[in-house]
Amino acid sequence: MSLMNVAVVGVGALGRHHARILAGLEGVNLSAVADTNPEQGRAVAEQHGSRWVADYRELFEGIDAVSLAVPTHVHLAIASEFLSRNIPVLVEKPIACNLEEAEELVRIAEAHNTLLQVGHVERFNPATQAAFARCANPRFIRSERVSPYTFRSTDIGVIHDLLIHDIDLVLSLVDSEVKSVEAFGVSVMGEHEDVVQARLRFQNGCIADLTASRICPTAKRDMQIWGASGCVTVDFTSREVTSYQPSETLLYGTPPLERARKAGANIEALKQDVFGTFLKVDSPDVSSADALTAELSSFVEAIRTGAEPLVGGPQALQAMQIAERVLESVNSHEWDGSQQGAVGPFIQFPAEQRRMAG
Repeated sequence: MSLMNVAVVGVGALGRHHARILAGLEGVNLSAVADTNPEQGRAVAEQHGSRWVADYRELFEGIDAVSLAVPTHVHLAIASEFLSRNIPVLVEKPIACNLEEAEELVRIAEAHNTLLQVGHVERFNPATQAAFARCANPRFIRSERVSPYTFRSTDIGVIHDLLIHDIDLVLSLVDSEVKSVEAFGVSVMGEHEDVVQARLRFQNGCIADLTASRICPTAKRDMQIWGASGCVTVDFTSREVTSYQPSETLLYGTPPLERARKAGANIEALKQDVFGTFLKVDSPDVSSADALTAELSSFVEAIRTGAEPLVGGPQALQAMQIAERVLESVNSHEWDGSQQGAVGPFIQFPAEQRRMAG
């Protein structure tokens, strides 16, 4: 197996982990890291026996692939330069800061027949895979992804920062077109929406309610998936997956309500029988494998074999298309039911309320 020379551009909070993992992958040489911060760049390079450059353009010669963990607003500019030189690119999510730039990046990758993978790392979470294997043909999905404000990714709002994860997951799970999008959101920190609630309706009747917030005191990432065969819950952080399915007793035995209505029925015992007797509860063991390592390994493998990435440009573009519809709905939401009142996430409070709050 020939050694693959891979570079990382941007070695901040996330990129330094890209560098660490790539440096440890079999058959991979972390040939260089690029970062405009000399102290950060040199430290990461020295830690992994690599070299640091301040300008990513110095990497065009001598590398086989590149991983980009840079601010979203420069994804198109930087990724396009590597793709146009036929250098495979893994770019962190979201693929770009808006739909137009996402479409352009996908077009460039396709025009140069060069691999473009997008870092929707939640797809590689073993909990995701375990949960999705247990919920064929979902009919209702509820997700919640909230966290404290990190003061990172401030060039985008919570839709492209957090909600995009669950949009991508839902689109990968529901085999149907999105029929309609309804959403509202609020800006708290000032420049973008920070809290969003969205409802996606699919052509096949499935409904997905998605919540995202980056001003929550505690972090939480979970999802409930309902279908005709039962319900599956997944906590993406703790990797706890639980499925609930009707048992043979519930399907073919005396219905529980009929039992409860019989004279002398033991209601307390019936309560205890709901989970176990009437509903089968399964909590599978979930692998502890690192999702980012799996993602980067799949990138390297796709380059070696020519296989399609799990989340390539087209899949990331689909998520961006829905994200754009969510953002449009957020921006047009009428809080007072008319265009004459507050519209969009930047709610303007009357002067009197502002004085009282101050």
